[in-house]
Amino acid sequence: MGSAKSERYFVFMNYDPEYERLRADRRTKRGAYELDMYLSRKHDELLANTLEHGRYKKTISLVIVDGFAVEITEDQASALRSAGGVRVVEKNQELPN
Repeated sequence: MGSAKSERYFVFMNYDPEYERLRADRRTKRGAYELDMYLSRKHDELLANTLEHGRYKKTISLVIVDGFAVEITEDQASALRSAGGVRVVEKNQELPN
């Protein structure tokens, strides 16, 4: 059984043609807004359908890649790795100064 301590993980998604279409159109203010909204909703739905409400904290959706950062436990990271559409789940590694 994994640790109950929450840590920051980065989650990257599989290829999504809708993301690619919206990303190609992000040069306009409206296009950028639509991409932001699409990713935020997509990532929030994945978390809500995979993890228990209130037991995680999404900190950011990443626009440059289809991914997001979330504070979760090791067990929750394992659950996300098994979720449909997820390509990679990696724990944040801080480099020493």
